[in-house]
Amino acid sequence: MNKGYTKEQILQSVKDQNVSYVRLQFSDIFGIMKGISIPVRQLEKALDGEMMFDGSSIDGFARIEESDMYLKPDFSTWAIFPWLLDNCTVARLICDVYNSNGEPFHGDPRYILRRTIEKAESMGYTMYVGPEAEFFLFKKDENGAPTLNTYDQGGYFDLTPVDKGEVARESMVNHLERMGFDVEASHHECAPGQHEIDFKYTDALHTADNVQTFKFIVRNEAQKNGLHATFMPKPIYGIAGSGMHVNQSLFKDGKNAFFAPEKEMQLSQDALYYIGGLMKYARPMAAITNPIVNSYKRLVPGYEAPIYIAWSPQNRSPLIRVPAKRGSSTRLEMRNPDPASNPYLVFAVMLAAGLDGIENKIVPPKPVDLNIYDLSYEQRAAQGIASLPECLGEAIAELKTSQFMQDVLGQHIYNRYIAAKEEEWLQYKQKITQWEIENYMSKY
Repeated sequence: MNKGYTKEQILQSVKDQNVSYVRLQFSDIFGIMKGISIPVRQLEKALDGEMMFDGSSIDGFARIEESDMYLKPDFSTWAIFPWLLDNCTVARLICDVYNSNGEPFHGDPRYILRRTIEKAESMGYTMYVGPEAEFFLFKKDENGAPTLNTYDQGGYFDLTPVDKGEVARESMVNHLERMGFDVEASHHECAPGQHEIDFKYTDALHTADNVQTFKFIVRNEAQKNGLHATFMPKPIYGIAGSGMHVNQSLFKDGKNAFFAPEKEMQLSQDALYYIGGLMKYARPMAAITNPIVNSYKRLVPGYEAPIYIAWSPQNRSPLIRVPAKRGSSTRLEMRNPDPASNPYLVFAVMLAAGLDGIENKIVPPKPVDLNIYDLSYEQRAAQGIASLPECLGEAIAELKTSQFMQDVLGQHIYNRYIAAKEEEWLQYKQKITQWEIENYMSKY
């Protein structure tokens, strides 16, 4: 997937594979994939970056008086979909968004990640990312609408016949591999109807592209199998929610910058500073890593949810875990992001936080090797263990007070993102829920 295609190679691929249409894809600031479909006769124009679209029609992009924007394809994202659409072969290109003056559009989340990657490169680092995105598969009703009913009562790593979603999951894996993914594992997760497909890490930009493609393929294949796939973090009360643990590492001069065999825990000073940066900005980052009201229904005690801002090389209760493998596989796992988040912005803010930790030599506290879930509030306070925000409103308030986050996201995304999330939170607060009806209607 991360191949250095040329314009000529793409045009030749179109001829060889008899491609009829090409989808030009991009993401809005909330991580929702957008795109336009063009016939192949328009492809050369698109490859030259001359394909225009109306940016004012995309939520959070531009005002109507400044709406003319251009899609400039990233040639390395050229891929052919492994299915036919109305008996036609369809391909795709992921694009960067540009203003009509030829400059990158600052509301394009892919640009924000590119800009952060460039800063890392100026410091000599390359970020590699391996996400673990979980999702649920639900039945549909007679009208095709999603329900909360699953086809199985499976648990972690269960196989057929308990795991009735395995056929759909195998279809997803097959199509992902045909799209160029290096799938490492797929399995049933803890909750009924919950699944995970892990694919190999790569550089941050192409991993973010992969996450978007992954979501697209999962939803598409679920639909073909008569199911509904959702990346909603907590669709059902009382069972585990879906996370997107993000494994990350920095490489410098071709070597893993987090690995130091002579140091304690074999972690370099860069790795410790990076952890310090992640912990310092965990609360202001939460509105990005956990972006919707429902995200905070997952981040509650009792379901191994990573709500406490601590780190450990041993247990999974803290926010940041250091998996056991060392050498080139040395990495940090940040456990609070969920799959409703925008991967471009998530990777950008985490990388920026880690780099700030390295630049400013932010020393993290000592690792916490106890099960934090067993500690009382007083015990956590005595050890200086803070918590993530408890709701979207609290997360927005943290984001609004962070100059660091404003600098990373840029003025355009920062302002529009906050405005949209404040409106989302206001609407939620004004809603009367079924829980309120059941608990208060007869009592008061």
